[in-house]
Amino acid sequence: MFRSGQAGSSEAPVGEDQDGVGIGQRVARLGRALACLGFVVVGAFLAEGAEGDGVGAGLGGEVGSDKIFVRVLRVFWPLVSCQLWCRLVVCEVLLTTLLPHLAAVRVEEVVAGEGLLRIAARTCGGVVACPGCGVASQRTHSRYVRHLDDCQVGGRPVVIELSVRRWYCDTPGCPRVTFVEQVAGLTVRYQRRTPQLQHLLEAVALALAGRAGARLAARLHQTVSRTTLLNLVMRLDDPQPAVPTVLGVDDFALRRGQVYGTVLVDCLARRPVDLLPDREGATLARWLAGHPGVEVICRDRGEAYGEGAAAGAPRAVQVADRWHLWHNLVQASERCVRRHQDCWKEPDPDRPVDAVPTPAEQTRLAGQVRPPHEPEGRYAERTRTQYAAVHQLREQGYGIRASARRLGITPRRVRVLLRAATWQELVAGRWQGCRNRLDPFKEYLHQRWAEGQTNLVQLHAEIAARGYPGSYNSLCAYFRRFRQVKGRSLAGPGPPGIREVTGFITRHPDTLDDDEKRQREAILARCPELQALSGHVRAFARMLTDLSAHELPDWLTAVRRDDFPDLHSFARGIEHDIDAVTAGLSLPWSSGVVEGHINRIKMLKRQMFNRAGLPLLRKRVLLT
Repeated sequence: MFRSGQAGSSEAPVGEDQDGVGIGQRVARLGRALACLGFVVVGAFLAEGAEGDGVGAGLGGEVGSDKIFVRVLRVFWPLVSCQLWCRLVVCEVLLTTLLPHLAAVRVEEVVAGEGLLRIAARTCGGVVACPGCGVASQRTHSRYVRHLDDCQVGGRPVVIELSVRRWYCDTPGCPRVTFVEQVAGLTVRYQRRTPQLQHLLEAVALALAGRAGARLAARLHQTVSRTTLLNLVMRLDDPQPAVPTVLGVDDFALRRGQVYGTVLVDCLARRPVDLLPDREGATLARWLAGHPGVEVICRDRGEAYGEGAAAGAPRAVQVADRWHLWHNLVQASERCVRRHQDCWKEPDPDRPVDAVPTPAEQTRLAGQVRPPHEPEGRYAERTRTQYAAVHQLREQGYGIRASARRLGITPRRVRVLLRAATWQELVAGRWQGCRNRLDPFKEYLHQRWAEGQTNLVQLHAEIAARGYPGSYNSLCAYFRRFRQVKGRSLAGPGPPGIREVTGFITRHPDTLDDDEKRQREAILARCPELQALSGHVRAFARMLTDLSAHELPDWLTAVRRDDFPDLHSFARGIEHDIDAVTAGLSLPWSSGVVEGHINRIKMLKRQMFNRAGLPLLRKRVLLT
């Protein structure tokens, strides 16, 4: 403390204390301390003014240092207290803005440590109502501290150390003897997270599920496991939407080829309503019986859904989906084209068959046998060989398992090869766009092959001298396509395939290019049956686009007059489900929105690596 000057040998000069520190220096230190605390204006004034000459005289002349200090405080304390009050108000405003859920408690301390923001707070207020009986309690039992994780602030995770009170419940007959007060918006019973953080983690889990959600939560400075996130999703309540007026029904694969479920979609709200564990008609009937009020049911042409809809909602109008109708017609048309392929695949008598192409022509035709953009390599060659062998065995009458045993592959692989239109689509996207060692020498090889050099040993020696590091077998595999065209006619490529001809008939004419239009006209001119088939397909397409269901009886009659067994089967299916098909060709409803949600279900399954069961998948589909 400052001391006054006294007589005697130890008397200090006026304006200095016994330590030899002047009054101006004491005041300057006080100013710098206030400036460090945030009182910048007052501190700067004291620090600058006190270090000048004549401070003691300016503050009262030859007076004691204690009196000078008291006068300084009397002059500047109102300013200091005003600025302190303003800073407290600003801090309170910042807390209520950044952390509004702390408005109902009293914040005592905020400590920003390394990688953590700790907030100490305590509850305040008078009486608290018992959650059991609702009677207010006035007796406090004790206090204890709850540790709550909160959303990060400024890149730091937040921990709230909240001191809460335990109260007595004095109501006779109440099962609770004591209870702990809860702060609305801040605490939840048995919860170690604030509601804000809980909702954030639930949203992350719904969007990304387990592992991906845990990685995103770590970036948000929240350490949670994938199991915790999945448990958060499973604890969420199911939505309770209103019963849809227009219901879309379709199946989706839980495990492709083995387990299927059913998705129900509100076609008006374009939102999923429920997921059923199978695609049986009885399951759909039970759901419809428990949710009365459905007026229109959009479905595919499966018998199970038709029977279930009729049993569960007999007054609802069933609508056959137009896309499924068109898809079934395309399949029937493809079978008709296959029956008449001998008509349009007959060889042209004017076409030369004995001409053998020269090496230069082989180079040109090799690009038609296998274009440069088609996949190459061992996998592609193996797939091409298997594809040809499986289809050859199929033509000989072998079944799937018998073919698998003869070829040494799995039955699933046989099914994949049989379903594919071409072998190229099975290897699309595999190891394409990757350069190999032969690429820098292909131009030279094409030139030498066109000049007549077809000896691969000589060609390998020539490119090896130019720096080719590959093997002779790789060169042979590349030139295999060139040898395949030796017996090929120079008149051009052969006739189109069955899929191509089916596309000529079922596609809109405006989508065909000039070459495809010429091929279509030539094929229809050579086969009157396909010409009639094209007319039936076009008439049905007009009914679909114009919603003219009144033309359906005439179309069915016209189909019966022609000799198309596969098209007759399609017509019998329509007659068996005539009411739903008529509604599909007259009402604007369709299952397009249902197909969109099925694609979303596939995305969610892939996101969870196809390991999610129906309960978890149902939660994510209905809540996102």
